[in-house]
Amino acid sequence: PTMSGPLVLRVLASAGRVAERAAELVRSVLRTGDLGIVIKENVNDLQTKADRLAQQSICTSLALKFPKLTIIGEEDLPPGEVDAQMVEDGFMEEILGHKCPAEYENVKEEELVVWVDPLDGTKEYTEGLLDNVTVLIGIAYKGKAIAGVINQPFFNYQAGEGATLGRTVWGLLGLGAFGYVPASVPAGKRVITTTRSHSNPVVSACVDAMEPTDVLRVGGAGNKVLLLIEGKASAYVFASLGCKKWDTCAPEAILHAVGGKLTDMHGNSFEYHKEVKHMNSAGVLAALTDYEYYAARVPPTTKAALKP
Repeated sequence: PTMSGPLVLRVLASAGRVAERAAELVRSVLRTGDLGIVIKENVNDLQTKADRLAQQSICTSLALKFPKLTIIGEEDLPPGEVDAQMVEDGFMEEILGHKCPAEYENVKEEELVVWVDPLDGTKEYTEGLLDNVTVLIGIAYKGKAIAGVINQPFFNYQAGEGATLGRTVWGLLGLGAFGYVPASVPAGKRVITTTRSHSNPVVSACVDAMEPTDVLRVGGAGNKVLLLIEGKASAYVFASLGCKKWDTCAPEAILHAVGGKLTDMHGNSFEYHKEVKHMNSAGVLAALTDYEYYAARVPPTTKAALKP
C-alpha cells in the first residue's frame, strides 16, 4: 500500500513505524550485552550504542522520506554512512486510517519540526529498569507540540516467555491518543511521579507541597506521561533543569490530545520551533486532570529557583 493523505498523518504514521524499528535496535543492543556506554556531561548523562543507532535510524529514515522536515535529535552524532538495514520505509497503517483534523489538513513539510529522543531513560536502560525506557518522536507545528509517538520497547518485559515485547502509543491534537488503556488514579489517592536520578532539595520540596499520598520516582519523561494517561500517577512534578525539548515534545502532544496539560513550573507553555533553546530550564509540571490544583501548590521558592 502507498502512503497518501494529509502530510501530518503520513509523517506521524512513518514516525510510528520508525520508532518501532528504533525499539528493535534498542532491544538488540541490550541482547548483545555490549552497551557501549559513553558519559556525556556527568555520570547521570549517559549515551549508549542504542541511543546512537536508534537516532541514526530515526533521523535518516524520516529525512529520506520527508526531506524538508526539520529534525532535531538529542545526540550530537558525526554524519556517518547509515547501514541500509537501519532505514525504515514503512508506516503504521492504523494511523493513516484516521481522519486528519481540519486545522492540520494542509500543513506543509517545511512547517514541521520533529524532536527526537532516541532513548529516553538511558540511565535506567543501563541499570536494567527497562519499563522506564521509551523512544520519543514529537511533531511540532507553529511552535506547538501537535503529535507524538511514545514507543516503550520493553513493555511487558516482566510478563515472562511468549509475551509480546513493546508497544507504540501515539496521539494527535484534535484526534486523541491510541495504543494504551486509559485509566484514572483511584479516588483518594494523589500520586506524584518525579525524577529518579536528578533529585535535590528544590525538587523534593516541590513534590512535598503537592501533599502526595504516594511518590513514584522513575526515569524518563515519556514513561512519566504514560503513568499519567494510564492512571498510575496524578501529576508529574519535576522542579529542575534537566529536561529538554526532545524529552517533552511527544509526551506533551499525547497528553494534550487527551485533555491533559504540561507546562513549566511557572505555568508557561513550551515552544518547539527550530530556533528555541533546547533546555526546559524551568522544570516540568503535568497532569491529566486537576492541573490547576498542582499549579496552585508550586512553592514561591521553587518558582524563584527556576528561571524560564
